[in-house]
Amino acid sequence: MAVTAVVDRQEEVLTGEALAFLTELHRRFTPRRDELLAARAERRAEIARTGTLDFLPETAHIRQGEWQVAPAPEALLDRRVEITGPTDRKMTVNALNSGARIWLADFEDASSPTWANVIGGQLSLADAYRRRIDFTDERGKHYALKPEAELATVVARPRGWHLDERHLVLDDRPVPGALVDFGLYFFHNAELLLELGKGPYFYLAKLESHREARLWDDVFTFAEEYIGIDRGSIRATVLIETITAAFEMEEILYELRAHASGLNAGRWDYLFSLIKNFRDAGPAFVLPDRNAVTMTAPFMRAYTELLVRTCHKRGAHAIGGMAAFIPAKDAEANAVAFDKVKGDKDREAADGFDGSWVAHPGLVPVARASFDAVLGDRPHQKDRLREDVKVSAADLLDIGSLDARPTEAGVRNAVQVGTRYLQSWLAGRGAVAVFNLMEDVATAEISRSQLWQWIDAGVELADGQRVTRDYVRTVAGQELAAIREEVGEEGFASGGWQRAFDLLLRIALDETYVDFLTLPAYELLD
Repeated sequence: MAVTAVVDRQEEVLTGEALAFLTELHRRFTPRRDELLAARAERRAEIARTGTLDFLPETAHIRQGEWQVAPAPEALLDRRVEITGPTDRKMTVNALNSGARIWLADFEDASSPTWANVIGGQLSLADAYRRRIDFTDERGKHYALKPEAELATVVARPRGWHLDERHLVLDDRPVPGALVDFGLYFFHNAELLLELGKGPYFYLAKLESHREARLWDDVFTFAEEYIGIDRGSIRATVLIETITAAFEMEEILYELRAHASGLNAGRWDYLFSLIKNFRDAGPAFVLPDRNAVTMTAPFMRAYTELLVRTCHKRGAHAIGGMAAFIPAKDAEANAVAFDKVKGDKDREAADGFDGSWVAHPGLVPVARASFDAVLGDRPHQKDRLREDVKVSAADLLDIGSLDARPTEAGVRNAVQVGTRYLQSWLAGRGAVAVFNLMEDVATAEISRSQLWQWIDAGVELADGQRVTRDYVRTVAGQELAAIREEVGEEGFASGGWQRAFDLLLRIALDETYVDFLTLPAYELLD
């Protein structure tokens, strides 16, 4: 296996034994990965042809059958608050110390996949488990790990199936990023984690079908056999963050049932997936401004209630969505934000979720209070089967029920957020504070996808203005000028702002829709 870049300490991660394991993973599973990516394209073509989706008739026997996922291990029984974030050293210490039960250690959307970040993230986690990690910031403040019993349990999130890692090449092709992130983390830490009373736990991102879950299950089984640990030692929580996966929740759990621990309502990527799959399906599938789509929208309620119903029916945890607010210096703004987070988490706990996500340690107590009020001393509420929930295909696709339409402010916000996020991502930072929200790749995906869809559909804004390429170019130019004024000429020139803006407009205005913006963006990473 060829390694095409060098960063500090990578020899500790890319040992001969670890590369041999990656070689086996790549040769055994990449061909199937390729077939499944081709199947995604075929399914998208079918959606474009029919303008709809439905539950799969060929898997009805799974939905109607009597089966359960494996019981949760002790370390994953109580998941009432989960914090998310990238795997840099400062975040590693802060997340483990945060008071959350779980830390989603993110190699995916909250991490820009520079080679330094890919290797550095592996080192951060390996060092944390061996208690050889600390951090001193630019102010001289020192961060160190609390006692082991007070630390969050790590659930690592590898990159999605569609992304490659160009710095590792075998048989004249890059190794899939998912196999790199999973393989290195598993190989170096699985046995130690089991000794610590935990285990190799994973979040699986951007799955689009149960066949993709089956591939992960086969990867897990092979990996367990390879290093000689019990089958089922690996546990996976799947993000239901694509519209196609929403129609296959039970099948996904079934394929992973020896390794499954739950499903998560990945709300922002879910909106991106809806836009992407129905981008050319006409006015009925045009979403309003991102901020106008709340979790109380009928189609979002259908999605989350079906997820809780599905998980509890099969003995799995149902994990709620992200609270992206981050504390600000303004006390009044903080009070408003915390109140919104409390309302969101109160709703999820009342709906039957067993836990939920936050993006900042300051929000851990807010979310915990909402779930404590419902759970008390119980670790979860899987006994709430939600048999009252009846969700049809039409319910999941009922976008037209939203009483809102795109606005000029929404266009401007899409340009601002997309540009600001991509500027940071291209500089190697994947978790970005934008307008007091902690954003990841899903934010930029929604921004550019909405611009593309509004142009394609010839949307008329609330003020009567029609959205065209020329209109978006004009508005975008004004927003870029505002950013230039804000950061100053020197900061604008040195910060890569023009490059980020040009990328955003290229993929938003191109007649051909790009499936994932990270594919062209990755080519621009140093």
